[in-house]
Amino acid sequence: MKASDLFVRALEAEGVEYIFGIPGEENLDLLESLRDSSIKLVLTRHEQGAGFMAATYGRLTGKVGVCLATLGPGATNLVTPAAYAQLGAMPMLMITGQKPIKTSKQGRFQVVDVVDMMRPITKYTTQIVSGERIPSVIRESFRIAAEERPGATHIEIPEDIARETTTVPLLKPSQTRRPVAEEKAVEGAKTMIEQATSPLLLIGAGANRKLTAKMLRRLVDHTGIPFVTTQMGKGVLNESDPLFVGNTALSDGDFVHKAIERADLIINVGHDVVEKPPFFMHHDNQKVIHINFESAAVDPVYFPQLEVVGDIANSVWQINERLTPQDHWKRDFYKDVHDAYVKHRNESDNDDRFPVLPERLVNEVRAVMPDDGVVTLDNGVYKIWFARNYPAYGPNTLLLDNALASMGAGLPSAMAAKLVYPDKPVMAVCGDGGFMMNSQEIETAVRLNLHVVVLILRDDAYGMIKWKQAHMEFDNFGLDYGNPDFVEYANSYGASGHRVTAIDELGPLMRECLQTPGVHVIDCPVDYSQNDKTLNQDIRKLSERL
Repeated sequence: MKASDLFVRALEAEGVEYIFGIPGEENLDLLESLRDSSIKLVLTRHEQGAGFMAATYGRLTGKVGVCLATLGPGATNLVTPAAYAQLGAMPMLMITGQKPIKTSKQGRFQVVDVVDMMRPITKYTTQIVSGERIPSVIRESFRIAAEERPGATHIEIPEDIARETTTVPLLKPSQTRRPVAEEKAVEGAKTMIEQATSPLLLIGAGANRKLTAKMLRRLVDHTGIPFVTTQMGKGVLNESDPLFVGNTALSDGDFVHKAIERADLIINVGHDVVEKPPFFMHHDNQKVIHINFESAAVDPVYFPQLEVVGDIANSVWQINERLTPQDHWKRDFYKDVHDAYVKHRNESDNDDRFPVLPERLVNEVRAVMPDDGVVTLDNGVYKIWFARNYPAYGPNTLLLDNALASMGAGLPSAMAAKLVYPDKPVMAVCGDGGFMMNSQEIETAVRLNLHVVVLILRDDAYGMIKWKQAHMEFDNFGLDYGNPDFVEYANSYGASGHRVTAIDELGPLMRECLQTPGVHVIDCPVDYSQNDKTLNQDIRKLSERL
C-alpha cells in the first residue's frame, strides 16, 4: 500500500471527519489519497483559519481536530493556532509536508525545521522517516492530543516518505480510563467544605466536560453552594441559576470579587493558571481546594492548600457523595451579590445611545440568541463585556479564548461550530481588527453553504489597547485605522452585508439574519469611550457598596 494511503486510512480509523487546510506540492500524494476518503477536506484561504477551525472542532467535540499545511510558510502559519490549541486545552493534530529527506534537488528552498519550531508549543511533534512508522505515529499523536490536559500535536510527512510502499497494519485506538483521586484527598476536601463558613465554587475551563457538568449540577443541587465561573468556564452550569454569583471577567474590583473576598473556602474546579487569574490569593485565612486533572501550577497569586488530583467528574462525585450540607453555611451575602450583579447588568437595556455601548449590545445579542445558540468571540475589549454580562445557559454556547487570547479566531471558530452543530444558530462577534485578520474565510463559509452571522463591532481602532492606554493616562496614539465598507466587502464574497444605523435596528436585524439561511455580515458601530470609566471606576465604586 502507498504510504499516503495508509496515512489516510489511519486517520479514518481515528474517526476523523474533516481536515481543514491548504495543501501544497509536498502534500499532493496525501491529497490524492484523500480524494477517495470518507474524510471531508475543508479548503480554507489561510492556514491560520484552518488551524483555528481544527482547534474549535476539538474543543466542541472532544475529538482531535485535524489541519493540513505544506512546508515552510504554510507550516509557520500554523504557529498561532498551535499555541491557541495548546494553551486553550483543545485537542488538535497539525499535518505538514516537507521536501524529500532521502534525496533532494532543491537544496534548502522553503525548508525550516518545523519539528523543532513546533516543539515548545505542542505536546508532541515528530517527522515520519519511514512509511512503516505511520500507524504508530498517528496513534500516538491522537492519544497525546486528546488525553488530559488536551492540546496540540504535529506530524511532518516528507513527500518521498508519502510515496513509499508499505505493508504495515493499522493500530486500533486503545481504551483508556483517567486515574481517580486519592481517597485521603477526597476526604480532606469533604472535611474542609463542611467546616467552612462561606464556601464558594469556582468553575474553570477544565470542568467543561459533559460528565463533569452533570456532577457539578448534582453538587450544587445537593449542597446549595453558590458558584462563579472563569471566562472559559462559562456555561458549564446554567448562569440563569440564582446561585450564580458572576463571572470573573475582570481580575478584581467587580461585584463577583466581593463574593470571592467573603468566601473563606474556594472550591476551584478545573481552573489553571494558563487562564488569566480569576482572583488573587493572599496570605490570609482564605483557603483554596484545587480539583483538577493535574496538580496545581503554583505562582504568587495561586497556592492552594489542598489538591484533589484525578478525573474531575469522579472527584466531584466522590466529594458530593460524602458531603452533608451544613446549617452554618452563610449564603445571604452571595444572594446580595447576585441581585446587585443582575440589576447592574440589566440597567443598560435603557441606554439608547448610538453608536451602541458594548453592554447594551451584549444584552441585545442575548435577547435574540436561543438558549442553545452558539456565540463565538474574537479577541477584544468586548470579550470582557460578553464574559461578564452574557449569561450562558449551557456548555459551549459562548466560546471565547482567555488563554492565548489571539485575534482572528472568531470567524473560523463560528464556521467550525456550524459544522459541528448544523441545526444550532451560530453567531461570530468580532471587532473590526480581529475580523480583518481572517476575513477572507467569508469566501470559505459561502462556499460551504454555511448559515452563520458575523457581527462586526466597528470602532476603527484597536479598542482593547486604547482602553489600556487610557487607563494608563497616555495620550491616544498609534491605534486608529481605516476600514473597508463592510457591507460591500461581504457582498463581494457572495455573502449578505448589513449595516446598523440606529440602536433600535440591531435586535430585529440580528433576528432576521439568524432566521435567513446564508452568510450574513453586520456592520455595527460601537462606542468604547466609556470603557475606562465604567470598567475601572464605576463598577469598582458600585461593588464597594456591597
